[in-house]
Amino acid sequence: MQIEYVTFKGRDGRADYVARRFTSCLRGRVLDVGCDTRRLRTLLPDIDYTGIDIGGEPDITIDLEACERLPFDDDSFDCVVCTDVLEHLENLHAMFAELVRVSRGDLVISLPNCWSSLRTPLFRGRGTVRYYGLPPEPPEDRHKWFFNADDVTRFMNHHAQAMNYTVALQYATVNTKLMMRLRRLWNPAADRYINRFAHSVWTVLRKEGSR
Repeated sequence: MQIEYVTFKGRDGRADYVARRFTSCLRGRVLDVGCDTRRLRTLLPDIDYTGIDIGGEPDITIDLEACERLPFDDDSFDCVVCTDVLEHLENLHAMFAELVRVSRGDLVISLPNCWSSLRTPLFRGRGTVRYYGLPPEPPEDRHKWFFNADDVTRFMNHHAQAMNYTVALQYATVNTKLMMRLRRLWNPAADRYINRFAHSVWTVLRKEGSR
C-alpha cells in the first residue's frame, strides 16, 4: 500500500484535506456523511451538497446507529464521502451497505488504523488509548471497533468485489514528521510499518461503469 505523509488538525482540517485530495471525485450531487459544520460545502460551493450528522450543523440530522435506511433513493449521489465515521457505529456493516446503495459513482471513505494509538502507552507502560479507555463518565465519542490497516484493506477489497465496485484508490496516511520517515528506513517491511504508524487508510470505491 502506498503512503502519503499528511497532518491535519480536527474535523475542519480533515475536510480541507478531502476537498484538496479528492477534487476529481467531488462532483455533481455529493453526500457528506458525518458533515459536522458542512465545511465541504463552503470549500466546494459549486457542488450539489447534502450533509448529514447527529450533531453540528447538518442539512439533515440523522443518528446513524439508530438508522436502518438512509432517507435517499438508490443511486442518488455522484459521490458519497464518509471520513472517520463508521468506526463509531455498532452497525458499521449495515451502514456501509447503505452508503453503497445511495452512491451511483464514487465512495470516499477513511477509517483509522487503531493500532497506531497503542505504541506510546504500551511502550511507556502507562497512559490511556484514545477512544478505548475507561473514563469515569460515559464518553460522548468513542470507537466501537478496533482494527488495523490490513483489516481495512481486506474489508474494502471484499466489499468492492461483492458489490460491483472497483478500488480506484487506496493508501495510508502517516503524520508528517521526520522521525516517521526515518523509522520507515529502519523497518523496510511496509505492511508492518503501516500497521504501526499510519493514522488512517483512505479508499475510493468506484461503481463499475460510472465513468
